[in-house]
Amino acid sequence: MLPRDPSVRPLSPDPVPSASPAAPLRILLTEDHLDTGRLLTRLLQAAGHQVVYAPDATQALSLAAPGRFDLLVSDLSLPDFDGCELMRRLRVIDPHIAGICMSGYGAEQDIHRAREAGFTEHLTKPVELHNLHAAVARIGMLVEARRARGSAAE
Repeated sequence: MLPRDPSVRPLSPDPVPSASPAAPLRILLTEDHLDTGRLLTRLLQAAGHQVVYAPDATQALSLAAPGRFDLLVSDLSLPDFDGCELMRRLRVIDPHIAGICMSGYGAEQDIHRAREAGFTEHLTKPVELHNLHAAVARIGMLVEARRARGSAAE
């Protein structure tokens, strides 16, 4: 077994192994660096996901509605307010939204702060594409399980 990349920091106690989600995820991507935001949008779309891009937290909040997004992928350092505050506010709108934060900081207190805000995964910048895809796939599996439970309850 290969050692796990230290820049991928799952926040859940038992991370789900990476695999492609059964269905595309609806992703809200928040990144203030325009070129990075555009690139990540294209890469996630190429993987089959539906991606809506917002360059700041205020715009991301204006796009949010209950059930509209499965996943927030967000930089933590945003110009208007930070990604942790964005995640907290989004969880009020939709308590089921999952989150992947991207940060230049990866100390335990940074990871703890992200977890408290509601993020499921913490990726340290510079983010390797395969690490992002693996994190999205893990969350995709959790979203699919939640969808299946919801369908069975109906």
